[in-house]
Amino acid sequence: MALAEQETAPIANSRNGRSGSVFRSFGSLFGSQNNSDRPQTPQDGDGYVEFGMQDPERNGRTLGTFAGVFSPVALSMFSALVFIRVGYIVGNAGLYITLLQFLIAYGILLFTVASVCAISTNGAIEGGGVYFMISRTLGLEFGGSIGTLFFFANVVGSAMAISGCTEGIMDNFGPGGHFVSGDHTLLDGRWWRFLTSSLLNTLQLLVCLVGAALFAKTSVIILATVTVSLFATYISFLAVGPTNNTIPVPDQNNLSKTLSFLNYTGLNANTLRDNLGSHYGVDYTSNGKPVDFSTTFGVLFSGVTGIMAGANMSGELKNPSKSIPWGTLSAVAFTFVSYIILSFLMSCTTPYYTMQNNYLFLLPVNLWPPFTAIGILTATFSTSLSNLIGSSRILEALSKDQVFGSLLNFVIHGTWKGNPIAAVVVSWCLVECILLIGSFNIIAQINSVLFMLSYLATNLACLGIELTGAPNFRPLFKYFTWHTCLVGLLGTLIMMFVINPIYASICIILCLILVIALHLFSPATQAAQWGSISQALMFHQVRKYLLMLDPRKDHVKFWRPQILLLVSSPRSCCPLVDFVNDLKKSGLYIIGHVKLGDFKGVEDAEENQQWWTFLDHMRVKAFTEVTLSRSIREGVQHLIRLSGIGAMKPNTIILGFYDNEAPRDFFQNGSSPYKTDDFNNGEIQNFPIRRDGDPKQFQVQEYVQILCDTLRMKKNLCLCRNFQRLDKNFISMSNHVKFIDVWPINVFNPTSGDPFDMVSLFMMQLAVIMLAKWKHLRVRIFLCEASDERTVDTFETQAPQMEIFSKVKLEQSLKELRITADIVEIQEWSRDTDFSRHARTLKQFTAQADNVLLEDDDEVGEETMNRSLLYMQRANQIIRERSDQTALSFIYLAAPPKLATPDFAQRSASYMELLTELTAELPPTILVHGVSTVTSTTL
Repeated sequence: MALAEQETAPIANSRNGRSGSVFRSFGSLFGSQNNSDRPQTPQDGDGYVEFGMQDPERNGRTLGTFAGVFSPVALSMFSALVFIRVGYIVGNAGLYITLLQFLIAYGILLFTVASVCAISTNGAIEGGGVYFMISRTLGLEFGGSIGTLFFFANVVGSAMAISGCTEGIMDNFGPGGHFVSGDHTLLDGRWWRFLTSSLLNTLQLLVCLVGAALFAKTSVIILATVTVSLFATYISFLAVGPTNNTIPVPDQNNLSKTLSFLNYTGLNANTLRDNLGSHYGVDYTSNGKPVDFSTTFGVLFSGVTGIMAGANMSGELKNPSKSIPWGTLSAVAFTFVSYIILSFLMSCTTPYYTMQNNYLFLLPVNLWPPFTAIGILTATFSTSLSNLIGSSRILEALSKDQVFGSLLNFVIHGTWKGNPIAAVVVSWCLVECILLIGSFNIIAQINSVLFMLSYLATNLACLGIELTGAPNFRPLFKYFTWHTCLVGLLGTLIMMFVINPIYASICIILCLILVIALHLFSPATQAAQWGSISQALMFHQVRKYLLMLDPRKDHVKFWRPQILLLVSSPRSCCPLVDFVNDLKKSGLYIIGHVKLGDFKGVEDAEENQQWWTFLDHMRVKAFTEVTLSRSIREGVQHLIRLSGIGAMKPNTIILGFYDNEAPRDFFQNGSSPYKTDDFNNGEIQNFPIRRDGDPKQFQVQEYVQILCDTLRMKKNLCLCRNFQRLDKNFISMSNHVKFIDVWPINVFNPTSGDPFDMVSLFMMQLAVIMLAKWKHLRVRIFLCEASDERTVDTFETQAPQMEIFSKVKLEQSLKELRITADIVEIQEWSRDTDFSRHARTLKQFTAQADNVLLEDDDEVGEETMNRSLLYMQRANQIIRERSDQTALSFIYLAAPPKLATPDFAQRSASYMELLTELTAELPPTILVHGVSTVTSTTL
């Protein structure tokens, strides 16, 4: 088979590829309830929008900073905590610990907000909020897994807020409620509370079905209501004096019953002194579960996790890049000040045992109790609604991105007028399931851990992209560094385990499982379109370590093959490409290809994609290098000299064998394990191969010149033949195939000298590498004793001594090299006198290897060539008779004729003709010529 088509030959493809410019136009990646029909906006390859190209209001984006970000963030951060759980925290942890916990929580939030602001101001933000930012920064695997957990975090947050709302309703309108008397009360109990929560959940479902815009438009009014109620509470602390027996103590076993009443001191220095330290007790809503630092912090953090509420509404914002940073930061500052004031006033006016035993003590001490009731109901219900809307939008974004394939297609089909009805219903069902837990404080801990994991991912995304130093990372928000990202990341990770190590471990494990599952099963197109920060980080690290890899420090002990495989067409060389992937031994593997033609007008972007697709199809760990040249020889020189980078340069060049066999198309062969239609484009075939009758791209003389060039550049050389017969599956399963054969004799010039030279040791090294892949095989080394011309007449007395000497030396060498092999003795070269004399006729072909200059009259005559062919046919017979159980043979390759030889063309043809006879009808065979030391016997 000719070099251009055989399994490895460097190839020329004279067909000029055509590829037009690729234009991509992306519309909005995610829809929302108001923007499903908006016109698409052009984006560049990085996904950044050309700002100012369209009117936001025409695009369905109608919300500004205050209504779209500040209001939902502030409402979510107040949630149920502000009216019904701050007293629980202060009463158990004390003022000092409470302030510390707020500082820790808001410190984490502040660093995370900085990361959110940095990412959100670095490009266009579409629907999906945090999920959008993480997936477009960290990539599909991490983005999809964190987005999924963030979806569940919003679901749990919605259930937690509903649970707090139910608690407020029962304390106000249930047995012993402040706004009912006699028997006209709501029924109370575990299942009655679940029913109430379900009704509230259904109510918010109806609101979501009407549309999130309704909630967004009313969020300002709701926030104003909560703020008025909160200020009324502040005034009440300052205005209401001491009262006795006004605050009821609920029964832990039946919250509808009152055991006793508690006192309220008003502003009192002694009360403040008593409340400074911690007084951990039990939680009467969780069957007397003990309270400690972790439980109070878990409840506190769950109440302030609303910093993403504005980002979740990114699909409805006029200018997300501006609104998200300033709206979120101002809401964080506003709620922080509000909580600090509330905690201090509680510590000054309410005994700790009162706060421990009634979480809704604010109601009876308010100047007008309905203020507190209204604040509780509006804050909790609005928070629940915000989380439900956020979860549905995240689920919609996951489905549109096809993160889980067709599994979530029903969400896309279940969208009506931009409102993801199916996503809302799914979120509503999951909220119902979480409500079965019952206890607000237990739900709060789960909620905190899930939100912290999403915050951790957000900080990780910003940290990673900052460390890569990517030129396109130019956020408008400047108040962050990699230090803030790292502090936020470590803070969230530590506090996750402080809150509940079991919940934290489960969430992280689930996240890793999702990452692995998405990596294995998710479509690769999204990853290519979005980009992945892992690619940028790997580039950063690889560049650094490549600079540290110093070729001057190479040592033979750590040698490994770094291979450049030259191929004509992938269609004809699939078995060899697969085989060399095993031979590389974790070393560099480059597949090289030469195209014939001129540089002018060649567009190779599309062809490069085809080569990468080929690597994916073959599942090999390799790189590809394609060069353009006026001749195959020149192109191969380019590849050998320029392939690789730094110290990672090829040291072994592998080519196919130059013969007249027609190439096989392994892409079209029905029995081939490499069969595929991916490289057929209608009637046009990618990677075309030579058909029967077609002329070769180059002649045998140029092929031999390539061999000479390879050795002159000090590269190990391997020629592969008959690899179209290689069947790795058959070798691994067959009991008949047992050996890897090594023939360490220079068939062109067999002598009685040392047969274990550099070439032979290189062959043994390669054989041992393949033995590690085919562990059930054994290595056979054939000891071929030969007589030189001085000992032909006396070989009968000399040969036995030479055999003993050579076998002992071989055994000793194998022992020193730690190679386990069977030694098989071959007598023909020394016992057959005619055979030995025919061998000496090949001396002219070894001149280059032995540095012997040929005489002018030393020509390759017809008679000499015939005797040489007879000799090669006999050598081939010797090898073939012993190859019945052979999977792979390594044979010594004699150096080709010198380029300066006057009759180089004739000698080249004779050289290849002899190699063809030598390897005819053999198993897959590698002709090897090594030029460097590859084995070591020292430590």
